[in-house]
Amino acid sequence: MSRGPVRVLRLGLRPYAEALRVQERCVAAVRAARPGSGSGSVPSSVPGESVVLSEPAEPVYAWGLRGAPEAEAAARLRARGAGLVAARRGGQITFHGPGQLLAFPVLDLRRRRLPLRGYVAALEELILRLCRRFGLAAARALPPPFTGVWMGDSKLCAIGVHCGNHITSHGLALNCCTDLTWFDHIVPCGLEGKGVTSLSHELGRHVTVDHVLEPFLDSFQEVFDCTLVCSEDPGD
Repeated sequence: MSRGPVRVLRLGLRPYAEALRVQERCVAAVRAARPGSGSGSVPSSVPGESVVLSEPAEPVYAWGLRGAPEAEAAARLRARGAGLVAARRGGQITFHGPGQLLAFPVLDLRRRRLPLRGYVAALEELILRLCRRFGLAAARALPPPFTGVWMGDSKLCAIGVHCGNHITSHGLALNCCTDLTWFDHIVPCGLEGKGVTSLSHELGRHVTVDHVLEPFLDSFQEVFDCTLVCSEDPGD
C-alpha cells in the first residue's frame, strides 16, 4: 500500500542557494501538515512531503557540520570562480555544479516509521536501482561509516542529510555529466585516497541530468512506496 503522495518540484538549472530556499519552504509545509500542528496553511489537496530536484547553475563548494575550508583554501576556491556555502547537513566539503542532479527529499520519518540510518540506506538503494536501470550493475553502497554509491573506489553519488524533528532535508548529489576536475581542488567528503566519477564517465557516453530524471523518479517511487505528484510552482 502506498504511503501517500509526495510532491515533485523540478527546478531545473537553478543556483544552489535557491534550491536550499525552496527546500526550507517544503520543510515548513511538512511541519504544517502534521496533525495537531495548529497550522491551516497547507490545503489537504497539497501533499506535505516533497522532493526538490535541481541542477546547480554555477559551481559551488559546500560543506556540512564539519570540514569548512581554512581562509587561504577558501580564497583559492573563490579564485577559481566557485561559490562557497555552509550547508546545514552532515558530511564534509564537496562540489556542486552543472551536470549534477541534486535531490532534496523532505520526508516525515516519524510518519514513515523509518530510522535515520534506514533513510540513508533507502537513498543509497534508490541510486543503486537507478544505476541498474542504466546497466551499471557494479555500483555498490559501502558499509558504515561510508555513505553514498560507489563504482570501485570512486564515488558516483554523495549523500549528506539533515533531520530535524524527524523531517529530512538536503539529500544526495548524483554526478551525471559533471566536470570532475572541480573535485581536484578539495578532498571530497573528507575521504583521502578516494576518487569521484560520473554516469557519463562510467557509461562512456554523455548522460545529462534530464536523461536521469525519469529513472530517478521511478526508483524514488519504488523505494519510498509513494505516489508522485508533479508541481510547477515551488512556492505553492
